[in-house]
Amino acid sequence: MVRDYLKRLDDAYYQSDAIVHWSLAIRDRRVGWLSDSFHLKFRELVTHTIFRYQLACPIYCLMPDHMHLLWMGLSEASDQRIGMKHFRKSANATLGKIGYELQDQAYDHVLHEGERRADGFRQIVEYIARNPERAKLVAEDCYSDYPFTGCLVPGYPELELFSVSFWTQFDRIISFLRRNGVLGPFP
Repeated sequence: MVRDYLKRLDDAYYQSDAIVHWSLAIRDRRVGWLSDSFHLKFRELVTHTIFRYQLACPIYCLMPDHMHLLWMGLSEASDQRIGMKHFRKSANATLGKIGYELQDQAYDHVLHEGERRADGFRQIVEYIARNPERAKLVAEDCYSDYPFTGCLVPGYPELELFSVSFWTQFDRIISFLRRNGVLGPFP
């Protein structure tokens, strides 16, 4: 089989404080793998990956045949391409136990300057959050009820994506982590 790999930007685009929207499809867009138990394992795998590679995941959304992750670097040492390679290996090991696997390569979109500003960034988060709505998995404006969407930030399991105070807390936490690193001490 001849594989046609997606072209990637230079490594520097995925490092340091980069923000990247990753889309990972299940091979052949098969469905049937998404469950509460997989969701819990997914959260564990992402948590270990983002801690190890000094990243935050302001939003993820698991759809029946693919997944979205928005990652942002927290330090000069952050490297999302290496982090995604690690995550894909772990995710494929878990998916393989139930007869599924990811497509060969994730699609990525590195956010440009305008998308990184507060309004642009929040629009991308909302776009990802509304995926279940567009797929008719939830009613219009009920995307926050979808059980397979969330956020993961190292050291802050109490952070709730759709809470009224999310953006205030998130901005404060990310600023703190970028200043002090992911090894704490956490406020």
